[in-house]
Amino acid sequence: MSDNFPKNTPLTPAISEKLASLFSEMQIDEINWLREHLNALAKKTANKASELMVLYGTESGNAESLAEQTAEKANKLGFKAKISNMADISLATLKKVDNLLVIVSTWGEGDPPETAIEFYEAFMSDAAPKLDPINFSVLALGDTSYEHFCKIGKDFDSRLENLGGNRLFQRKDCDVDFDDEFAEWSDGALKAFSSVLTVDTSSNTASTQTQTAVKYSRKNPCQSDLSERINLNGTGSAKETMHLEFDLSDTGLTYEAGDSLAVQPKNSDELVNALLETTQFDPSTSVSIKEETYSLAEAFKSILDITTLSIPFLTRYNGIANNQALADLLEDEDKSNIQSYINGRDLIDVLVDYPAKELNPQSLVDLLRKLPPRLYSIASSQKAHPDSVHLTVAVVRYETHGRKREGVCSSYLADRLDLDATADVFVTPNKNFKLPKNTDAPIIMVGPGTGIAPFRAFMQERKALGAKGKNWLFFGDQHFITDFLYQAEWQTYQKEGLLSKIDLAFSRDQKEKVYVQDKMLANARELFSWLESGAYFYVCGDASRMAHDVDKALHRIVQEQGSISEEDAVAYVKNMKTEKRYLRDVY
Repeated sequence: MSDNFPKNTPLTPAISEKLASLFSEMQIDEINWLREHLNALAKKTANKASELMVLYGTESGNAESLAEQTAEKANKLGFKAKISNMADISLATLKKVDNLLVIVSTWGEGDPPETAIEFYEAFMSDAAPKLDPINFSVLALGDTSYEHFCKIGKDFDSRLENLGGNRLFQRKDCDVDFDDEFAEWSDGALKAFSSVLTVDTSSNTASTQTQTAVKYSRKNPCQSDLSERINLNGTGSAKETMHLEFDLSDTGLTYEAGDSLAVQPKNSDELVNALLETTQFDPSTSVSIKEETYSLAEAFKSILDITTLSIPFLTRYNGIANNQALADLLEDEDKSNIQSYINGRDLIDVLVDYPAKELNPQSLVDLLRKLPPRLYSIASSQKAHPDSVHLTVAVVRYETHGRKREGVCSSYLADRLDLDATADVFVTPNKNFKLPKNTDAPIIMVGPGTGIAPFRAFMQERKALGAKGKNWLFFGDQHFITDFLYQAEWQTYQKEGLLSKIDLAFSRDQKEKVYVQDKMLANARELFSWLESGAYFYVCGDASRMAHDVDKALHRIVQEQGSISEEDAVAYVKNMKTEKRYLRDVY
């Protein structure tokens, strides 16, 4: 029939007569067969037209949470939306997608989330397929305190267009305070996609779905009292590490081992007073922030980020200051100079170094972003502590450029939040850092310093579950006497047989510094044996050095103990990641 009726042939009377003749020659069962297949094809086409994929790449869980919210919104509108993790999708699968929403975060200095690296590299490579029919929109999550703000989202947006995609709604770039921008993007994008998506009239999800549990978030935080605070470091330690417990009684807040707790901090009175003195602004002056009114003092203390500098902020600020020296610094191709200025300085330094005569309270407030919550790996299992959540927090204090400085949230938790006082908190799930479902599986945990936090939760969880799998901990810090965090607990776990093996690396207790990766290499044969028996390998802590060194040691152990090539060792470790047996929570 295709030879008789070329594509786009108009249905003329002559064609109608020809079709009638053809159908008259068909048997009734042949006509029924044709009708069934045409109906099935039409239904398949309609289903595909109504399908919407929400693809996410996440490091801390924010992108995944927003993807879930977007899919829920879409399904309430009658669309068929599903979410997919970049860690679990292939280019071949993406090629079959017609309608796509991408939500992706940028990690560190312009890197993709760890679980999205493989997909990102493939998508950016020459091997990526053409995506001519795809309709798309991108939500980029980032942090303006980093130079390459929202880089990964921007990369996906331009790459989708270059591969032939049709951008139905403009990309939205979000800072850490992303709620309003997300709502604007998701509503706008779904409205735009309504022109190409078919509503699923058979679904009544929108009318029957109800919200039965309290869902805490940055816009609706849980009010929790600080019930315990203990300095884990001994006398004479160069460090100050706090064990903190928040009361969850009657809050309904739940969490899992491996999740993070977000804490909304407040700036110190000393810093706020110093800023007011520098500006000479009246602290009682009313200012507006996203249609809410505050006194300037309250805005500085509880609402605005007055410690973080970034190139975008300095650029906006110099639009008012018109300072040539600052302009030269910003325009210098050597970005290391502006980064050197940013490191260790805050808003007060900028106001002193580059005064802006035209600055007023509202114009300054308009330049600043909201004070973001800080995320900490949870150090407890709710199975062991049903009415509390524990944190392990290193308090940041230092002096630079002639002034004493401190970490906003760590000092808030250590100094300014009284016992039994209420803090705003909420849980950020981390589905990429969970214990194996098979409780018989062995686990290896590498967590120096405060990286020990989630592994304390893991041990409590394994004990509560009666898990039979072996557990091996690598822990490190400066000194055994003063810095062995939760020492008594780990020794008890060893005596009970729950902790099968522990290797300690205290870097300053001997002439040559020893770190966790050195202990791994010293136990290479046994470590590889655990991996071969299906062990899960976890790393938590510093991303810039420790995690890199541990990864390098792991590859070396696999290559040497497995007697394989470097290339095969890379494939071995990559396979561990694919099987979700190599998991990291690094910061």
